[in-house]
Amino acid sequence: MFAELLCGAVALVLYVNTLGADFCYDDSRAIKTNQDLLPETPWTNIFYDDFWGTLLTHSGSHKSYRPLCTLSFRLNHAVGGLEPWGYHLVNVAFHGAVTGLFTCLARLLLGGGLWSLLAGLLFASHPIHTEAVAGVVGRADEGAALFFLLSLLCYIRHCRLRGQAESWRLVAWFVVSLGCAACSMLWKELGVTVLAVSALYDVCVFHKLKLRQIIMLLYKRKNVHLLLNVFLLAAWGVALLAGRFYWMGNKPPNFSNSDNPAADSPSLLIRTLTFFYLPAINFWLLLCPDTLSFDWSMDALPLIRSFADWRNFHTGLFYLGLLLLAWFSLWTQQAAKGRDTNGKAHHYTNGRNGNSNGHSYQCNNHEHTNNSHTDAYNHSAQNGTKKHYESRTPLPTTENVVVFSLGLLVIPFLPATNLFFYVGFVIAERVLYIPSMGFCLLVAVGGRSLYIRMRRRSSRTMLVYFSAALVLLFGVKTVLRNRDWQNEEMLYKSGIYVNPAKAWGNLGNVLKSQGKMEKAEQAYRNALYYRSNMADMLYNLGLLLQESNKFSEALHYYKLAIGSRPTLASAYLNTGIILMNQARLDEAKRTFLTCADIPDENLKDPHAHKSSVTSCLYNLGKLLHEQGHQEEALSVFKEAIQKMPRQFAPQSLYNMMGEAYMRLNKLTEAEHWYRESLRAKPDHIPAHLTYGKLLAMTGQKTEAERYFLKAIQLDPTKGNCYMHYGQFLLEESRLLEAAEMAKKAARLDSGEFDVVFSAAHMLRQASLNEAAEKYYGQAASLRPNASPGFSPSAVRRSHQTAHDSTLAPKLRPLNLS
Repeated sequence: MFAELLCGAVALVLYVNTLGADFCYDDSRAIKTNQDLLPETPWTNIFYDDFWGTLLTHSGSHKSYRPLCTLSFRLNHAVGGLEPWGYHLVNVAFHGAVTGLFTCLARLLLGGGLWSLLAGLLFASHPIHTEAVAGVVGRADEGAALFFLLSLLCYIRHCRLRGQAESWRLVAWFVVSLGCAACSMLWKELGVTVLAVSALYDVCVFHKLKLRQIIMLLYKRKNVHLLLNVFLLAAWGVALLAGRFYWMGNKPPNFSNSDNPAADSPSLLIRTLTFFYLPAINFWLLLCPDTLSFDWSMDALPLIRSFADWRNFHTGLFYLGLLLLAWFSLWTQQAAKGRDTNGKAHHYTNGRNGNSNGHSYQCNNHEHTNNSHTDAYNHSAQNGTKKHYESRTPLPTTENVVVFSLGLLVIPFLPATNLFFYVGFVIAERVLYIPSMGFCLLVAVGGRSLYIRMRRRSSRTMLVYFSAALVLLFGVKTVLRNRDWQNEEMLYKSGIYVNPAKAWGNLGNVLKSQGKMEKAEQAYRNALYYRSNMADMLYNLGLLLQESNKFSEALHYYKLAIGSRPTLASAYLNTGIILMNQARLDEAKRTFLTCADIPDENLKDPHAHKSSVTSCLYNLGKLLHEQGHQEEALSVFKEAIQKMPRQFAPQSLYNMMGEAYMRLNKLTEAEHWYRESLRAKPDHIPAHLTYGKLLAMTGQKTEAERYFLKAIQLDPTKGNCYMHYGQFLLEESRLLEAAEMAKKAARLDSGEFDVVFSAAHMLRQASLNEAAEKYYGQAASLRPNASPGFSPSAVRRSHQTAHDSTLAPKLRPLNLS
């Protein structure tokens, strides 16, 4: 128990510096913009949506069904909102718990001494875990690992109780193991592989069967109890996978070319060579975690296009080593009958003898006794019965542990190999969280074997020092790597070496949010230098240029983005807005209509797409409204309401519905939509102003004035609010008050032609001609080409919806994930 607590404590200490980290990379989509975390969203939605909040059966869903992880995020949100430290605290606690359970597993396999401690410390400190622990979305891997180990430990307990416990206890441990396996899968898909690992433990560790014996077992159908257990494990796994496939709509996910370039390659040779190389490079990351990255997609790992590629040598070396280990573990027999794999060592099964801890002594007098015990033990194991000759179950042999460790390394990694289905990544460091347990066990059992074969005390001491140095080195690397995950700027800078296109692109978004526009523009251009067809980056660069009033360049990049991805609705939206502001109204209409017809099938983020489509329809309706086509505008607004996603803020859309009905003199309908707008957002200023005007028209003057004053109270810095109130006062013949409001409006919005011109008109109505002339002159300087017959009434009409003139919620950069 001491080793488990120590390793867990080390795991906690190593990740303390992540508690002050921000949300990074995929955290934003999984947490900050995930509607399933919000209290107003029914919690049952979690069981119908994927990890990112998209309906699981939707064609654009990632199909990542992890409801228990999403539920944990929702609990975090309920307790601490969007404060990152609470999420990181839970992640660190999970890692500590997983480390403790893994050390317990290592103790059962290696004994309670130095080598199980080494395995636990390696797992606690391995730098490959940084993404899973420091990145909040890595909690899916941690949760899956937690229940993976619980399921495996319950199954081990079930095995060890055979022959000495009541049948109900055996069944209880078995059922709990199956339940934990299901929970592991509901944290992350690869958790279901614990069933195969449990079967491997039963066959190769508990029953100690060699490959020939396994074949004979299947052929002659001996040991029915073992076969039954393996069958039940397999049946439960098939049931879980079948249920999951049905729940996600019986369709596999679709991934873009950039997510997994090899999967999209038409060449069988390229796909085969690249996919065979991926396990080798993943193993290298476990062996030497020097170069780590937040993302390995796109061209981070170039495709292997021929046999001449030198990386094929690495592939061959990796599989050769794997086969040699398998040969050693499954085919070879013991060099001398009865000799334990640790050498001539008397095996005390209580774990206190040095054999389990890597210590041994020569004791030939005991060989016969030890051999007799081993033979009898193995004979009974092969027949499915365990006679407990001593107080505790003997430790498994080195070969058994190696087989199990290889299984623990390989089996949970199989879903990521593209062997059964294509996955949406090339390399994902957090996917190695569970397989790294097998790696840590292999290192520990290898160290133990070396220790036993060394005769000199100095050599053994050097090996222990080397093991301690390895743990220390891993720990230092982990702490340093945690610093890269402190915020997105540091994270993306750290990834430029591995994946420059994605790292520069996302870094540009960070720099833009900091107001460093020139550096952001350069970052976007750097990203496009490495990968010129990235639609998201083309869009982001266009957005930055649009905000810098470089509209022609912005249009150019929006068109390139649309050419690269014709379904990018946000690019259509902003293109239409620029065209509308340039008075190219017919082109704007066509752009908005094209956007509105784009289906949301097979899209990575259908919620964002629907928001952009709704905004396009809003702006199209606004354009028709201003041209006097009220019925057409209403039809477009109604279509927008039908298509808008649940996270869309509808107050501007509802307000424009009210405006259109008001123009048609349908005051009852107009009042309804104004109220709906205020219900959606009680502090929506345009709705206060337009509803105030409606109340004034219907004779409810006092109530109308209250809404105008409320609008001013909500934002005293907006000249538009004073202008509307001044117009109301002017109509009420309160000329001096109207003139005062006009002056305030003109002072606050001195650069707005409509506001200044209307102020001049109201001052003239109040017979303040000198002040009126001053503002007429100011208006003329703002728009020198304005027609002399410009109508103040037209100005008043335009100001009724000045705040809702365009709706572009997508005016934010798109992150590459």
